[in-house]
Amino acid sequence: MADIEAEPQRGPSGSGPRDGLPLPDQVVLLLQGGGALGSYQAGVFEAINDHAIPLTCIAGISIGAVNAALIAGNPPEKRIEALRTFWEMVSGGMPAFILPDENRLREGAHLAAAATVASFGVPGFFVPHWTMPNWAPAGSEAAISYYDSAPLAKTLNELVDWDLLNDGPMRVAVGAVDIETGNFQYFDTRSAINPTRIDARHIMASGALPPGLPPVEIDGRHYWDGGLVSNTPLGYILDTQGEGDTLIFQIDLFPARGKLPRRMTDVWSREKDIRFSSRTRSVTDQYLRLRKDHEAMRTLIDRLPSDMRDEPEIKALRERVAESAVNVVQLVYRTRAWETGAKDFEFSRSTMLDHWHQGNEALCRTIDEGDILARNIADGKTAAFDVAVDANGNGNGNGNGAAE
Repeated sequence: MADIEAEPQRGPSGSGPRDGLPLPDQVVLLLQGGGALGSYQAGVFEAINDHAIPLTCIAGISIGAVNAALIAGNPPEKRIEALRTFWEMVSGGMPAFILPDENRLREGAHLAAAATVASFGVPGFFVPHWTMPNWAPAGSEAAISYYDSAPLAKTLNELVDWDLLNDGPMRVAVGAVDIETGNFQYFDTRSAINPTRIDARHIMASGALPPGLPPVEIDGRHYWDGGLVSNTPLGYILDTQGEGDTLIFQIDLFPARGKLPRRMTDVWSREKDIRFSSRTRSVTDQYLRLRKDHEAMRTLIDRLPSDMRDEPEIKALRERVAESAVNVVQLVYRTRAWETGAKDFEFSRSTMLDHWHQGNEALCRTIDEGDILARNIADGKTAAFDVAVDANGNGNGNGNGAAE
Protein backbone atom coordinates (compact mmCIF):
# COMPACT_ATOMS: atom_id res chain seq x y z
CA MET A 1 0.00 0.00 0.00
CA ALA A 2 1.31 3.42 -0.92
CA ASP A 3 2.51 5.58 1.93
CA ILE A 4 2.41 9.37 2.17
CA GLU A 5 6.00 9.30 3.34
CA ALA A 6 7.11 7.34 0.28
CA GLU A 7 7.90 10.53 -1.67
CA PRO A 8 9.52 13.08 0.65
CA GLN A 9 8.86 16.56 -0.67
CA ARG A 10 11.24 19.51 -0.72
CA GLY A 11 11.10 22.89 -2.30
CA PRO A 12 11.22 23.01 -6.13
CA SER A 13 14.94 23.78 -5.99
CA GLY A 14 15.56 20.96 -3.54
CA SER A 15 15.85 23.39 -0.65
CA GLY A 16 14.80 22.58 2.87
CA PRO A 17 13.19 24.91 5.39
CA ARG A 18 14.18 28.55 5.06
CA ASP A 19 14.32 31.29 7.68
CA GLY A 20 14.10 34.26 5.31
CA LEU A 21 10.35 35.01 5.56
CA PRO A 22 9.58 37.56 8.27
CA LEU A 23 6.47 36.76 10.25
CA PRO A 24 3.94 39.30 11.58
CA ASP A 25 2.05 39.09 14.88
CA GLN A 26 -0.63 36.76 13.49
CA VAL A 27 -0.23 33.88 11.04
CA VAL A 28 -3.52 32.33 9.88
CA LEU A 29 -4.31 29.22 7.83
CA LEU A 30 -7.65 29.25 5.97
CA LEU A 31 -9.00 25.91 4.76
CA GLN A 32 -12.02 25.87 2.45
CA GLY A 33 -14.34 23.04 1.52
CA GLY A 34 -13.60 20.59 -1.25
CA GLY A 35 -14.08 17.03 -0.02
CA ALA A 36 -11.36 14.72 -1.30
CA LEU A 37 -9.31 17.72 -2.43
CA GLY A 38 -8.65 18.38 1.26
CA SER A 39 -5.52 16.24 1.10
CA TYR A 40 -3.98 19.19 -0.80
CA GLN A 41 -4.47 21.19 2.41
CA ALA A 42 -2.70 18.48 4.38
CA GLY A 43 0.26 18.75 2.02
CA VAL A 44 0.37 22.52 2.45
CA PHE A 45 0.33 22.17 6.22
CA GLU A 46 3.09 19.57 6.10
CA ALA A 47 5.29 22.13 4.35
CA ILE A 48 4.25 24.86 6.81
CA ASN A 49 5.28 22.51 9.59
CA ASP A 50 8.58 21.67 7.87
CA HIS A 51 9.37 25.38 7.49
CA ALA A 52 8.62 25.93 11.20
CA ILE A 53 5.99 28.62 10.49
CA PRO A 54 3.96 29.03 13.70
CA LEU A 55 0.20 29.42 13.31
CA THR A 56 -1.84 31.58 15.66
CA CYS A 57 -5.21 30.79 14.07
CA ILE A 58 -6.75 28.16 11.83
CA ALA A 59 -10.20 28.48 10.27
CA GLY A 60 -12.01 25.99 8.08
CA ILE A 61 -15.20 25.07 6.30
CA SER A 62 -16.35 21.54 5.45
CA ILE A 63 -13.29 19.31 4.87
CA GLY A 64 -11.23 22.34 5.89
CA ALA A 65 -12.89 22.15 9.30
CA VAL A 66 -11.89 18.48 9.58
CA ASN A 67 -8.26 19.27 8.76
CA ALA A 68 -8.35 22.24 11.14
CA ALA A 69 -9.50 19.99 13.98
CA LEU A 70 -6.80 17.40 13.22
CA ILE A 71 -4.13 20.12 13.31
CA ALA A 72 -5.28 22.18 16.31
CA GLY A 73 -6.41 19.12 18.26
CA ASN A 74 -2.95 17.57 18.37
CA PRO A 75 0.40 18.70 19.78
CA PRO A 76 2.85 19.99 17.14
CA GLU A 77 4.84 16.76 16.98
CA LYS A 78 1.70 14.68 16.25
CA ARG A 79 -0.16 16.90 13.77
CA ILE A 80 1.25 15.38 10.59
CA GLU A 81 0.69 11.90 11.99
CA ALA A 82 -2.97 12.73 12.67
CA LEU A 83 -3.46 14.11 9.16
CA ARG A 84 -1.72 11.11 7.66
CA THR A 85 -3.83 8.67 9.68
CA PHE A 86 -7.07 10.34 8.58
CA TRP A 87 -6.19 10.60 4.89
CA GLU A 88 -4.85 7.06 4.71
CA MET A 89 -8.06 5.86 6.37
CA VAL A 90 -10.46 7.65 4.02
CA SER A 91 -8.46 6.65 0.95
CA GLY A 92 -8.24 3.00 1.99
CA GLY A 93 -11.61 1.83 0.69
CA MET A 94 -10.35 0.61 -2.67
CA PRO A 95 -7.19 -0.95 -4.14
CA ALA A 96 -4.22 1.39 -4.59
CA PHE A 97 -3.25 1.13 -8.25
CA ILE A 98 -0.16 2.70 -9.81
CA LEU A 99 -1.31 3.90 -13.23
CA PRO A 100 0.73 5.15 -16.19
CA ASP A 101 0.61 8.89 -16.85
CA GLU A 102 -2.04 8.69 -19.58
CA ASN A 103 -4.98 11.05 -19.19
CA ARG A 104 -7.81 8.87 -20.55
CA LEU A 105 -6.70 5.89 -18.44
CA ARG A 106 -6.35 8.06 -15.34
CA GLU A 107 -9.76 9.60 -15.99
CA GLY A 108 -11.37 6.17 -16.23
CA ALA A 109 -9.81 5.08 -12.93
CA HIS A 110 -10.79 8.41 -11.38
CA LEU A 111 -14.44 7.99 -12.38
CA ALA A 112 -14.48 4.37 -11.23
CA ALA A 113 -13.13 5.40 -7.83
CA ALA A 114 -15.74 8.14 -7.52
CA ALA A 115 -18.47 5.63 -8.41
CA THR A 116 -17.18 3.31 -5.68
CA VAL A 117 -17.45 6.14 -3.15
CA ALA A 118 -20.97 6.98 -4.32
CA SER A 119 -21.99 3.34 -3.93
CA PHE A 120 -20.27 2.33 -0.72
CA GLY A 121 -19.16 5.52 1.06
CA VAL A 122 -15.76 6.37 2.55
CA PRO A 123 -14.11 4.48 5.45
CA GLY A 124 -14.10 6.49 8.65
CA PHE A 125 -16.22 9.21 7.03
CA PHE A 126 -19.67 8.18 5.79
CA VAL A 127 -21.65 5.12 4.70
CA PRO A 128 -24.86 4.87 2.66
CA HIS A 129 -28.31 4.72 4.17
CA TRP A 130 -29.59 1.43 2.82
CA THR A 131 -33.15 2.74 2.83
CA MET A 132 -34.22 4.92 -0.11
CA PRO A 133 -35.19 8.45 1.03
CA ASN A 134 -38.76 8.09 -0.27
CA TRP A 135 -39.25 4.98 1.84
CA ALA A 136 -37.78 6.36 5.06
CA PRO A 137 -39.91 8.02 7.79
CA ALA A 138 -40.31 11.77 7.15
CA GLY A 139 -37.81 13.79 9.14
CA SER A 140 -35.42 10.90 9.70
CA GLU A 141 -31.81 11.19 8.53
CA ALA A 142 -32.44 8.56 5.87
CA ALA A 143 -35.31 10.66 4.48
CA ILE A 144 -33.22 13.82 4.05
CA SER A 145 -29.75 12.48 3.18
CA TYR A 146 -28.13 9.66 1.25
CA TYR A 147 -25.33 8.89 3.72
CA ASP A 148 -24.79 8.44 7.44
CA SER A 149 -21.89 10.55 8.80
CA ALA A 150 -21.69 8.74 12.17
CA PRO A 151 -18.31 7.17 11.23
CA LEU A 152 -16.81 10.66 11.05
CA ALA A 153 -17.78 11.37 14.66
CA LYS A 154 -15.94 8.24 15.78
CA THR A 155 -12.89 9.13 13.67
CA LEU A 156 -12.70 12.68 14.99
CA ASN A 157 -13.07 11.60 18.61
CA GLU A 158 -10.23 9.12 18.15
CA LEU A 159 -7.85 11.55 16.43
CA VAL A 160 -8.62 14.90 18.09
CA ASP A 161 -7.88 16.08 21.63
CA TRP A 162 -10.81 18.44 22.09
CA ASP A 163 -9.41 19.99 25.27
CA LEU A 164 -6.21 20.90 23.44
CA LEU A 165 -8.18 22.27 20.48
CA ASN A 166 -10.27 24.52 22.73
CA ASP A 167 -7.72 25.51 25.37
CA GLY A 168 -4.49 25.39 23.37
CA PRO A 169 -2.59 28.36 21.94
CA MET A 170 -4.21 28.24 18.49
CA ARG A 171 -7.54 29.97 17.75
CA VAL A 172 -9.95 27.71 15.85
CA ALA A 173 -13.03 28.82 13.88
CA VAL A 174 -15.31 26.71 11.67
CA GLY A 175 -18.34 27.84 9.67
CA ALA A 176 -21.77 26.27 9.13
CA VAL A 177 -25.23 27.39 7.97
CA ASP A 178 -28.35 27.43 10.15
CA ILE A 179 -30.88 25.57 7.99
CA GLU A 180 -33.98 27.36 9.24
CA THR A 181 -32.64 30.93 9.21
CA GLY A 182 -30.16 30.57 6.36
CA ASN A 183 -27.64 32.52 8.44
CA PHE A 184 -23.93 31.76 8.47
CA GLN A 185 -22.69 30.73 11.91
CA TYR A 186 -19.05 30.61 12.98
CA PHE A 187 -18.05 28.48 15.94
CA ASP A 188 -14.95 30.25 17.27
CA THR A 189 -12.93 29.22 20.30
CA ARG A 190 -11.68 32.81 20.74
CA SER A 191 -14.76 34.81 19.75
CA ALA A 192 -14.97 38.11 21.63
CA ILE A 193 -18.79 37.90 21.61
CA ASN A 194 -19.71 34.23 21.90
CA PRO A 195 -16.78 31.83 22.27
CA THR A 196 -17.65 28.22 21.46
CA ARG A 197 -16.28 25.05 22.95
CA ILE A 198 -15.90 23.03 19.77
CA ASP A 199 -16.46 19.28 19.59
CA ALA A 200 -17.12 16.75 16.83
CA ARG A 201 -20.62 18.12 16.20
CA HIS A 202 -19.32 21.53 15.12
CA ILE A 203 -16.82 20.01 12.70
CA MET A 204 -19.46 17.69 11.24
CA ALA A 205 -21.96 20.54 10.94
CA SER A 206 -19.45 22.52 8.91
CA GLY A 207 -19.17 19.61 6.47
CA ALA A 208 -22.80 18.44 6.34
CA LEU A 209 -23.25 19.02 2.61
CA PRO A 210 -26.82 18.24 1.45
CA PRO A 211 -28.29 16.09 0.12
CA GLY A 212 -25.40 13.73 0.70
CA LEU A 213 -24.88 14.20 4.43
CA PRO A 214 -27.51 14.80 7.12
CA PRO A 215 -27.81 18.05 9.09
CA VAL A 216 -26.17 18.22 12.50
CA GLU A 217 -28.04 19.43 15.58
CA ILE A 218 -26.25 21.70 18.05
CA ASP A 219 -28.15 23.21 20.99
CA GLY A 220 -31.50 22.84 19.26
CA ARG A 221 -30.39 24.33 15.92
CA HIS A 222 -29.71 22.32 12.76
CA TYR A 223 -26.79 23.05 10.47
CA TRP A 224 -25.56 22.30 6.96
CA ASP A 225 -22.21 22.79 5.23
CA GLY A 226 -20.86 26.35 5.47
CA GLY A 227 -19.86 26.21 1.79
CA LEU A 228 -23.51 26.77 0.87
CA VAL A 229 -22.99 30.44 1.77
CA SER A 230 -19.25 30.99 1.42
CA ASN A 231 -16.45 28.54 0.86
CA THR A 232 -13.77 30.68 2.51
CA PRO A 233 -13.46 31.97 6.10
CA LEU A 234 -11.45 35.00 4.91
CA GLY A 235 -14.17 37.60 5.51
CA TYR A 236 -14.85 36.37 9.02
CA ILE A 237 -11.17 36.32 9.95
CA LEU A 238 -10.58 39.85 8.62
CA ASP A 239 -13.66 41.14 10.43
CA THR A 240 -12.35 39.71 13.70
CA GLN A 241 -8.64 40.30 13.10
CA GLY A 242 -7.99 42.53 16.09
CA GLU A 243 -4.68 44.32 16.46
CA GLY A 244 -1.44 43.29 14.82
CA ASP A 245 -0.37 42.67 11.24
CA THR A 246 -1.51 39.36 9.76
CA LEU A 247 -0.15 36.85 7.25
CA ILE A 248 -2.87 34.59 5.83
CA PHE A 249 -2.32 31.38 3.89
CA GLN A 250 -5.60 30.83 2.02
CA ILE A 251 -5.91 27.43 0.33
CA ASP A 252 -8.28 27.49 -2.63
CA LEU A 253 -9.32 24.02 -3.79
CA PHE A 254 -11.24 25.16 -6.88
CA PRO A 255 -9.19 27.22 -9.37
CA ALA A 256 -10.77 30.28 -10.93
CA ARG A 257 -8.79 29.89 -14.14
CA GLY A 258 -9.14 26.97 -16.51
CA LYS A 259 -9.28 25.84 -20.11
CA LEU A 260 -12.28 25.91 -22.41
CA PRO A 261 -14.10 22.54 -22.04
CA ARG A 262 -13.86 20.08 -24.93
CA ARG A 263 -15.88 17.18 -23.50
CA MET A 264 -18.78 16.81 -21.09
CA THR A 265 -16.49 15.71 -18.25
CA ASP A 266 -14.58 18.98 -18.77
CA VAL A 267 -17.84 20.92 -18.51
CA TRP A 268 -18.69 19.20 -15.23
CA SER A 269 -15.29 20.01 -13.75
CA ARG A 270 -15.12 23.59 -15.02
CA GLU A 271 -18.65 24.42 -13.86
CA LYS A 272 -17.82 23.26 -10.34
CA ASP A 273 -14.55 25.23 -10.31
CA ILE A 274 -16.29 28.44 -11.35
CA ARG A 275 -19.20 27.95 -8.96
CA PHE A 276 -17.01 27.55 -5.88
CA SER A 277 -14.06 29.76 -6.82
CA SER A 278 -16.26 32.74 -7.73
CA ARG A 279 -17.43 33.08 -4.13
CA THR A 280 -13.90 32.85 -2.78
CA ARG A 281 -12.52 35.27 -5.36
CA SER A 282 -15.36 37.73 -4.74
CA VAL A 283 -14.81 37.74 -0.97
CA THR A 284 -11.04 38.06 -1.37
CA ASP A 285 -11.26 40.89 -3.90
CA GLN A 286 -13.89 42.74 -1.89
CA TYR A 287 -11.99 42.67 1.38
CA LEU A 288 -8.61 43.46 -0.15
CA ARG A 289 -10.10 46.37 -2.10
CA LEU A 290 -11.71 47.71 1.08
CA ARG A 291 -8.41 47.41 2.92
CA LYS A 292 -6.62 49.36 0.21
CA ASP A 293 -9.31 52.07 0.30
CA HIS A 294 -8.87 52.38 4.05
CA GLU A 295 -5.11 52.56 3.61
CA ALA A 296 -5.52 55.43 1.15
CA MET A 297 -7.86 57.23 3.54
CA ARG A 298 -5.37 56.92 6.39
CA THR A 299 -2.65 58.36 4.17
CA LEU A 300 -4.89 61.29 3.25
CA ILE A 301 -5.78 61.97 6.91
CA ASP A 302 -2.09 62.01 7.82
CA ARG A 303 -1.53 64.76 5.24
CA LEU A 304 -4.16 67.05 6.73
CA PRO A 305 -3.05 70.04 8.83
CA SER A 306 -2.77 69.18 12.51
CA ASP A 307 -5.72 71.38 13.50
CA MET A 308 -7.99 69.53 11.05
CA ARG A 309 -6.81 66.11 12.25
CA ASP A 310 -8.04 67.00 15.75
CA GLU A 311 -11.61 67.66 14.64
CA PRO A 312 -14.14 65.10 15.97
CA GLU A 313 -15.29 64.01 12.50
CA ILE A 314 -11.72 63.34 11.35
CA LYS A 315 -10.90 61.46 14.54
CA ALA A 316 -14.02 59.33 14.11
CA LEU A 317 -13.10 58.60 10.50
CA ARG A 318 -9.57 57.61 11.50
CA GLU A 319 -10.94 55.13 14.03
CA ARG A 320 -13.27 53.60 11.43
CA VAL A 321 -10.46 52.98 8.94
CA ALA A 322 -7.80 51.98 11.48
CA GLU A 323 -6.57 48.51 10.48
CA SER A 324 -3.43 46.46 10.63
CA ALA A 325 -1.76 45.21 7.47
CA VAL A 326 -2.85 41.92 5.89
CA ASN A 327 -0.98 39.80 3.34
CA VAL A 328 -2.96 36.94 1.80
CA VAL A 329 -1.02 34.13 0.14
CA GLN A 330 -3.37 32.19 -2.13
CA LEU A 331 -2.38 28.58 -2.67
CA VAL A 332 -4.59 27.37 -5.50
CA TYR A 333 -5.09 23.72 -6.38
CA ARG A 334 -4.56 23.19 -10.12
CA THR A 335 -6.96 20.64 -11.59
CA ARG A 336 -5.32 17.74 -13.39
CA ALA A 337 -6.24 17.14 -17.02
CA TRP A 338 -7.83 13.79 -16.12
CA GLU A 339 -9.97 15.11 -13.25
CA THR A 340 -13.70 15.66 -13.67
CA GLY A 341 -16.43 17.18 -11.54
CA ALA A 342 -16.13 14.06 -9.36
CA LYS A 343 -12.77 15.23 -8.02
CA ASP A 344 -14.24 16.33 -4.67
CA PHE A 345 -15.59 12.85 -3.92
CA GLU A 346 -12.87 10.71 -5.47
CA PHE A 347 -10.95 9.28 -2.51
CA SER A 348 -8.54 6.85 -4.16
CA ARG A 349 -5.09 6.49 -2.57
CA SER A 350 -3.12 7.54 -5.66
CA THR A 351 -5.20 10.70 -6.13
CA MET A 352 -4.94 11.56 -2.45
CA LEU A 353 -1.15 11.26 -2.62
CA ASP A 354 -1.08 13.42 -5.74
CA HIS A 355 -3.11 16.16 -4.02
CA TRP A 356 -0.95 15.95 -0.91
CA HIS A 357 2.31 16.38 -2.82
CA GLN A 358 0.90 19.23 -4.91
CA GLY A 359 0.04 21.10 -1.73
CA ASN A 360 3.49 20.53 -0.27
CA GLU A 361 5.22 21.84 -3.39
CA ALA A 362 2.92 24.85 -3.62
CA LEU A 363 3.90 26.07 -0.15
CA CYS A 364 7.60 25.38 -0.77
CA ARG A 365 7.46 27.39 -3.99
CA THR A 366 5.72 30.23 -2.17
CA ILE A 367 8.55 30.41 0.35
CA ASP A 368 11.23 30.14 -2.35
CA GLU A 369 9.63 32.94 -4.40
CA GLY A 370 8.46 35.04 -1.49
CA ASP A 371 10.77 38.06 -1.81
CA ILE A 372 7.99 40.53 -2.63
CA LEU A 373 5.80 39.01 0.06
CA ALA A 374 8.63 39.42 2.57
CA ARG A 375 9.03 43.09 1.64
CA ASN A 376 5.30 43.67 2.04
CA ILE A 377 5.32 42.10 5.50
CA ALA A 378 8.36 44.13 6.53
CA ASP A 379 6.84 47.38 5.18
CA GLY A 380 3.38 46.77 6.68
CA LYS A 381 1.57 46.77 3.31
CA THR A 382 -1.63 44.93 2.42
CA ALA A 383 -1.76 42.69 -0.66
CA ALA A 384 -2.67 39.25 -2.00
CA PHE A 385 -0.35 36.88 -3.83
CA ASP A 386 -0.64 33.69 -5.83
CA VAL A 387 2.80 32.19 -6.35
CA ALA A 388 1.71 28.55 -6.32
CA VAL A 389 2.79 25.82 -8.70
CA ASP A 390 0.26 24.69 -11.28
CA ALA A 391 -0.69 21.14 -12.17
CA ASN A 392 1.99 20.95 -14.88
CA GLY A 393 4.74 22.04 -12.51
CA ASN A 394 4.88 25.60 -13.83
CA GLY A 395 5.05 28.54 -11.48
CA ASN A 396 2.67 31.46 -11.97
CA GLY A 397 4.01 33.86 -9.41
CA ASN A 398 1.93 36.99 -9.10
CA GLY A 399 4.22 39.64 -7.70
CA ASN A 400 2.05 42.70 -8.18
CA GLY A 401 -0.07 42.08 -5.13
CA ALA A 402 -3.30 41.45 -7.03
CA ALA A 403 -5.72 38.75 -6.04
CA GLU A 404 -6.37 36.07 -8.61
